[in-house]
Amino acid sequence: MSRAKALQYYILNRLLLAPLMLWAITTLVFLLLRATPGDPADAILGNRAPEAQKEALRQSLGLSNSLWIQYLDYLKMLLHLDLGTSLTSQGLPVLDIVRQHFPATVELTFFGMTVALLIGVSIGIFSASHPNTVFDAFGRLFGIITYAIPLFWMGMVFQLIFSVQLGWFPGGTRFPINATPPPTFTGLYTLDSLFNGNFEQFTTSVHYLALPAFSLGLLLSGIFERIVRVNLKQTLKADYVEAARARGIPERKILFSHALKNAMIPVITVLGLTFAALLGGAVLTEVTFSWPGLGQRLYEAISLRDYPTVQGIMVFFGVIVVTVSILIDIVNALIDPRIRY
Repeated sequence: MSRAKALQYYILNRLLLAPLMLWAITTLVFLLLRATPGDPADAILGNRAPEAQKEALRQSLGLSNSLWIQYLDYLKMLLHLDLGTSLTSQGLPVLDIVRQHFPATVELTFFGMTVALLIGVSIGIFSASHPNTVFDAFGRLFGIITYAIPLFWMGMVFQLIFSVQLGWFPGGTRFPINATPPPTFTGLYTLDSLFNGNFEQFTTSVHYLALPAFSLGLLLSGIFERIVRVNLKQTLKADYVEAARARGIPERKILFSHALKNAMIPVITVLGLTFAALLGGAVLTEVTFSWPGLGQRLYEAISLRDYPTVQGIMVFFGVIVVTVSILIDIVNALIDPRIRY
């Protein structure tokens, strides 16, 4: 079988498996939500509401039906691309909640990943190109520390230092409460402000975005630093690198034109999966900085036991992760001829 046909066969298999993976995610979330203690009626009406009123609410929401009936009803809605209706947002469709909050998560994720790549790849390259030196030791220590520090703790420390004590950045939210945000076109305040030619709104958006994006990116940078450092070290010991050195090619050109390209292949895989996971909700960062993204909305829905909202958001996240995973496999196969399926 030729490489092109083998790749087509592999992609077809992944596409056929995608609905199965989404079904597994949906089923797992459905069962886990209903296995946890608590009652949505209590979250909506309060503990002191009359039992008759609670029961009427459960029946109106379909929560009095058997677990099997609820499950079948939800699968029917998904087949019609209906993510359901929120129990706690005055009957707002979950799809509308996704549209409202997802752009904020995209913006935070994009800038966070940019920070992570700039810091992580730079330190990884510098560490790998200076093996067994103090720079190499610093790279190892940096990767371990940033990987081990809890994200929410680092966010609170940054808030305490840069927001409370120094007053350089706001402590949370996405835009000043007493200011008008940019007219929404993409939902990304930084882009929308530039599209409208309002530089003041752009600087304000960046000012509010800087601290949460840096906090998220700094801790993620350790992942990329370790991958780049390890793979680049191995690549610099390869035979073709030694041959390039023997031909008198400058070390800098060998590093960036030959070794780094091969060392970056694993980074692409991790980059795609990490980006997909963050799009699936940088929950800790959004909650810590009161960032009005989809992760924050998911946290609120879990706290209120809003079944349809949690299930709908998780299905949306699952679609993102499955799609990105397939795209990563395709990109890796195209850029690395050694991959066979």
